[in-house]
Amino acid sequence: MENYDPRYLAGILLFNEGAFFEAHEVWEDLWLDTGGEAKRFYQGLIQAAVCLVHLCNRNYSGAARLYQSAQNYMRAYGRHFLGLDIEDFWRQMEATCKPYLESERPPAQEPETYPQIRLNPEPSVWPDPEPFLPPES
Repeated sequence: MENYDPRYLAGILLFNEGAFFEAHEVWEDLWLDTGGEAKRFYQGLIQAAVCLVHLCNRNYSGAARLYQSAQNYMRAYGRHFLGLDIEDFWRQMEATCKPYLESERPPAQEPETYPQIRLNPEPSVWPDPEPFLPPES
């Protein structure tokens, strides 16, 4: 059974709720405390979340840069890492982002669906994300 960092899990919950900026904030705190092989993986997740922030704000050039950078960071981890099916995650990211990032005339409406992160194995307990969010200024 995987022993997941609660910040990783809190970020996943936020990401899956569409709170991409907040997920990025939580994962960034984890990334700063991480060394070793997981550091670049977290950086890829952070950049994927910020890609979606830019996409939602219709900043397609920023989204495209972060999409590519995030994918490059995560490519090194193969198919699975820390319970995440990386190939499935990027299939979902592509389905969400491609119509906006590879079109001369992106759709006017927001994407109908956004990626959802599932872990295998599932954690036995999911944390409340609130304590991991930075204090509001």
